[in-house]
Amino acid sequence: MRTITLLSGKGGTGKSSITASLAVILSKKKKIICADCDVDASNLALVFGLKEDSFKEWVELSAAQKAKFDYNKCNLRKKCFENCYFKAIDFKNNRPELKEFGCEGCGVCELVCSANAVRLIDVNNAKIGYAKTKYNFKIVSAQLKIGESGSGKIVAEVKKKVNQLANEAEIMLIDSAAGIGCPVIASVTGSDYCILVAEPTPSGLFDMERAYKIVKHFNIPSGIIINKFDLNIEYCKKIKQFAKDNNMKILGKLAYDKIFIKALVDMTPVAEISDTQKKSFNRISEKLMRELHRK
Repeated sequence: MRTITLLSGKGGTGKSSITASLAVILSKKKKIICADCDVDASNLALVFGLKEDSFKEWVELSAAQKAKFDYNKCNLRKKCFENCYFKAIDFKNNRPELKEFGCEGCGVCELVCSANAVRLIDVNNAKIGYAKTKYNFKIVSAQLKIGESGSGKIVAEVKKKVNQLANEAEIMLIDSAAGIGCPVIASVTGSDYCILVAEPTPSGLFDMERAYKIVKHFNIPSGIIINKFDLNIEYCKKIKQFAKDNNMKILGKLAYDKIFIKALVDMTPVAEISDTQKKSFNRISEKLMRELHRK
C-alpha cells in the first residue's frame, strides 16, 4: 500500500476539499482508504457526507497521562503546587487539586513529592472510529478531546487503524493537519509521496515552504497543487519557481470557483458535482500516478 499525504502549512488552503475529490477520483481506478489525521479538528468525513453517527464504532484512546493525588499520603508541603511549570495545580481546602485542561503529564509533581503522594495515570483523551463512504472506500477518523495533548500519538493510532482495515487497499490517502507541528510530522512520517496544497498569497507561500522542510527532512518525494491560482498570478509564479528550484512537479492548478462552497455546503466532493473540477482532478490523479511509478 502506497501512502500519500496532503499537507499545506497554512490552514484554509482547501486541503480537505482537495483530498476528498482526489480520493473519489482515485477510488475509480485503485482500491483506496482515507485517514483524517487532523485529529484536533477532523472534518474530512463531512466532505464525504458522513456524520458522527455514520461511523461503525467509536473507541476510546489513551495517549496522555495526568497527575493523580493520594490524599492519605499527602504531607501538605506544596512542592507539587510550587513546581508545576504549567500552573495546573491549585491548593484549595488545604490540599492540591488539578485544574481542568491544565495538566500536561510532564511528571514534575511526581518527582518532587517526597511523600510519594502523586502518580501519573493514563487518561482517555481521544476517540477513534471508521466509516464506509458511499464511494465504496473507508475513512478512519479520530477526535482529540478539548484541551487534551498527544495529537501526534493519536495520528499514529489512526494510521495503525488504517493498516488494520486496509483489506488489500493500494493507496492510503492522508489528510494532515495544518501547520508544521507534531500531528503533521506524525502524518508525514512513513509516506511514499507528499502533496503540498498551496494558495498564491504571501502567507500561503511562506507556510508551504515551512511545510516542505518537514518533507525534505524525511527525504520524501513531493509535488504541489496550487489552489485558487488565478487570485494572485504573481504569487502563483513564485510557487512555480519554488517548485522548479526544488525539483518538484506542479501536479495541478485549480481556479477559484464558488462551486467549492456549494460542495462543502452539500457535503459532497466537488469533483462529483462539477464536470470542470472532475476533469481537473482526473488530470491531477494521472500526474500523481506517473510520479508514484517513478519513485
